[in-house]
Amino acid sequence: MSAHVSPPNIEQETFSEHGAQRRLGGVALLVLTGTALAFSLYQLGIAAFHPLSSLVMRALHVGFLLTLTFLLFPIRKSGRLDRVAPLDWLLASGAFALACYQWIFEVDLIQRAGDPSTLDLIVGTAMIALVFEAARRILGLALPTICALFLLYGLFGQHLPGDLAHRGYDFAQIVDQLGFGTEGIFGIPTLVSTNYIFLFVLFGAFLEHAGMINLFNSVALGFVGHAKGGAAKVAVVSSGLMGSISGSGVANVLTTGQFTIPLMKRFGYSGVFAGAVEATASMGGQIMPPVMGAVAFIMAENLNVPYVEIVKAALIPAVLYYLTVFWMVHLEAGRRKLGGLAKEECPNPWQAIRSQWYLVLPLVGLVGMLFNGFTPMYSGMVGLALCAILILGAAVAARLSSTAFRFVFWLAVGLGASLLVKWGVYPVLAVIALLVVLCLFVQGGRETLRVMRNSLVDGARQALPVGVACAIVGVIIGVLTLTGAATNFAGFILKVGADHLFLSLLLTMLICLVLGMGIPTIPNYIITSSIAAPALLDLGVPLIVSHMFVFYFGIMADLTPPVALAAFAASSVAKEPAMKIGVKAVQIAIAGFVVPFMAVYDNALMLQGDPSVIAVVYIVGKALLAITLWGAASIGYLRAPLAAWERVWAAAAAFLLVAALPLTDEIGFAACAAFIGWHLLHSRRLQAA
Repeated sequence: MSAHVSPPNIEQETFSEHGAQRRLGGVALLVLTGTALAFSLYQLGIAAFHPLSSLVMRALHVGFLLTLTFLLFPIRKSGRLDRVAPLDWLLASGAFALACYQWIFEVDLIQRAGDPSTLDLIVGTAMIALVFEAARRILGLALPTICALFLLYGLFGQHLPGDLAHRGYDFAQIVDQLGFGTEGIFGIPTLVSTNYIFLFVLFGAFLEHAGMINLFNSVALGFVGHAKGGAAKVAVVSSGLMGSISGSGVANVLTTGQFTIPLMKRFGYSGVFAGAVEATASMGGQIMPPVMGAVAFIMAENLNVPYVEIVKAALIPAVLYYLTVFWMVHLEAGRRKLGGLAKEECPNPWQAIRSQWYLVLPLVGLVGMLFNGFTPMYSGMVGLALCAILILGAAVAARLSSTAFRFVFWLAVGLGASLLVKWGVYPVLAVIALLVVLCLFVQGGRETLRVMRNSLVDGARQALPVGVACAIVGVIIGVLTLTGAATNFAGFILKVGADHLFLSLLLTMLICLVLGMGIPTIPNYIITSSIAAPALLDLGVPLIVSHMFVFYFGIMADLTPPVALAAFAASSVAKEPAMKIGVKAVQIAIAGFVVPFMAVYDNALMLQGDPSVIAVVYIVGKALLAITLWGAASIGYLRAPLAAWERVWAAAAAFLLVAALPLTDEIGFAACAAFIGWHLLHSRRLQAA
């Protein structure tokens, strides 16, 4: 059985959560491909050599994003997909020209900062409008609408009553703040997109085109495919692995779900459950280190803490999340008496690793460098260089007949790759150039070069939704910074939380779920962290824990009806109602709703505050026990089917373990022990009968 799922191609018509993309040919396709290649090469160039100032780099980054968006996405989803409309040619070229305005007049703009000229206002207004239009085309109406409300608040908020009003700002101040400074569309999110996110999206595209999806699926099938309920466990493992390097949970659903959802349905799972498992497992990739949907890098930049601290805080909750999904799948298989795949249908995972071992090395190198204090930008460059060297090197090595020659060849390649860490980019560029030349003269080498080209093109395409989202949420940050509105909101939560921290957490959770509906991961975190996280920090919640709290619930919005993007994506594959999939996904992802609360009350769950080993083991063990009983209560099965009153008992016992009130742990452990003892006796009687 083949587990291979072909990666998307820019030349194909693609329907996704980002709308309908054009299917072009002829000159339009050449322009599109050339622009995408130029975008990727530009990003690699500035990452390696830093030839421009920070603001100019951000402006050109946004210019490329807008140009590709207007070429690739029609003004309406029902519009023609086989050609670029004249208006879109004009918008694409105009967007890039406006982005170059920052570069050409950089010195003049610095000299008249805060006092924009008439031409500045025209350019700034046009740029903001183009960012809104690009976001509407690629992300839908949800995010642009929210940003537009903040923009209206900045323009007319002085007319609101009471504490909601601000002192008032004229049009020129708003445009200067949003269109030219470092607090608007060229703010911190765009900086992170320019410096970090693009490199990691490109890294993922290289691995996808090289066959990483096939490797992940083969490994998952080989290790868990033959277990009880193996089809769904394959979905959990493969989606988790894919999510660890991907920047979009919804894209994970549409990629791995094409293989895993039909497989689950074929082996007896309902379409609703299959879609919910895939949606839940794919969204979990957004909280799974090392990439975490690229939010880890934005969080580290915002909080001014090392990247390793973010990963350390995220690791245990991410593992608990996936253990929950795996446990739910196992219980559902037991309830339905579902077996696994036949052993002969499952590939040998070790053979798959042996045949594509080189694909794992860039990921290992990337994680190793991040954990050893290298910057994300430099680590991303190393990861990409390793991808290129190993993919090209594998094509050349395959043509060497002698094992000794292959050993010497890989030794030389490894030496060349290691030079990047010690001596910089030039030796590695020489190694890559040499491998490119060799690929021109070996059988299959030209095909490998096409894979490299397609990876660069597809990486630029995949960066569009994330990059455009980072640009438009700059409107929210700019308005909040200018007006100080976030302080008023934080004051309201502080007033509630003065007496009841739990009520503040509950209110923050609901706000994050509402703000996160229909919004991709990165803008989701930026919005929720700007508005809600400062209030939690003032209530005594540690810095990283408060940001993780709002981040996790922003992510859960993609699973929570009515606007559950991951559920809608899974619905298109499972052929089941999205609302039913969303409701079931919430049940499966219970850890994603509970663990953040546990972490607030016991920071050891996120390894904050230098906790002792005993404290970490205690809180993790308590969480695992709660997850075990919640899974049984949700599915209605443990060793045998559970009656309604047994499910209530299990859920109540699990809740007591996370309530963080006096004596609740003791009562919870007693209730859990009593339930487990009762169920073991009861299930044995049933089996004997």
